[in-house]
Amino acid sequence: MGQATPEQTGDAPSRDRGVNRRDVMKTAAAGIATGAFGVFSGREARAAHGNRVQVKIAGYAYDRVRAIQDGRLGVDGCDLSFHVKDIYRLNAGVFGSARTYEVSETGLIPYVKKYANEDFRAYTLIPVFISRMFRHRDIYIRPDRGIEKPEDLRGKRIGTPGYGMSASTWTRGFLQDMHGVKPDEMRWVETTKSSDGGTLSASIGSYVFPDGFPFEKGPPGVDESEMIIAGDVDALISATTPRAFLDRNPNVKRLFPDFRSAEQAYYKKARVFPIMHAIAIRKDFADANPGLPGAIFSMYSRAKQAAYDDLETTTALKVTLPWATQEFLDTQKLMGDNYWPYGIEANRTELELIMRYTYEQGLAKRRLDVEEIFHPSTLQLTETSE
Repeated sequence: MGQATPEQTGDAPSRDRGVNRRDVMKTAAAGIATGAFGVFSGREARAAHGNRVQVKIAGYAYDRVRAIQDGRLGVDGCDLSFHVKDIYRLNAGVFGSARTYEVSETGLIPYVKKYANEDFRAYTLIPVFISRMFRHRDIYIRPDRGIEKPEDLRGKRIGTPGYGMSASTWTRGFLQDMHGVKPDEMRWVETTKSSDGGTLSASIGSYVFPDGFPFEKGPPGVDESEMIIAGDVDALISATTPRAFLDRNPNVKRLFPDFRSAEQAYYKKARVFPIMHAIAIRKDFADANPGLPGAIFSMYSRAKQAAYDDLETTTALKVTLPWATQEFLDTQKLMGDNYWPYGIEANRTELELIMRYTYEQGLAKRRLDVEEIFHPSTLQLTETSE
């Protein structure tokens, strides 16, 4: 029981390989009971239960959720189904009225905005930060506008398919904290669609700017690639790679061509690994099943360890890159063995920055406390090695 139902996963998954328990992550949560909801690993642990809980999970098909998606990991007493969705549909599912999924990945900064500005409480968060990404790579410039370094962005028109998206918020944050360029020193043009085909939700695109903040909406139906090619903006900040850059248009370049070095230098100085998405659980569902938030945290943690194991292996490469193992070891040397941690305390620095950025940048009308957006049973959850 508890077997996940993969969607859009191609070939039928193998269910014979168990999760490597040598270095598996476990939940350390003093005083927090999970009741009947233990995490199973492998078919032999799937005991029969009556009145099984149906749990529909939505998210991207990352390597760090594969063990959930293919059924190697689950929660005793539950039947899980995993539904592959992109961030546009994930956010619509959480913030809309349907609320189809009991557990869903969602944009963390859009969630903070909705929580602060609209008293959104239909979902609460579990401190599983399923998507993280450094964002120096997301600044694109026209090479004819005299932009050679971050400080040159002052006074420039910046196109973005989502001022309030997590990626854009983090980019403005490091531009201010590391380079002294404040958001109101740039002129923002928000497009109504993205060149990857996504459409900005009106509810996610509502802000609380001070009077005179340099922000405007772009022309209807024109995406960020079209704007920079036409010269209507000087630069772009975009979570998705603009179509014009993918097409190798000579009028679009990265501000940081060697973004890997720039992002590693940022990490060495700030000790920050930016968080994009978190895992949300529908509040009425969590209230009815109080042991589930902790069990789901543990399941995601163990699934991430399975992804670590696949990166570390030298017997047969599980990742389609010839030096994936060396990259994994180099990343651990820079960022620590568990460089993608879950739990509030392990991410306190990033979470406090999110609360500051969303308030200072005109996304949230008040600065939230970190703990208030997470389910109470998950506040003390941490990861430790067995």
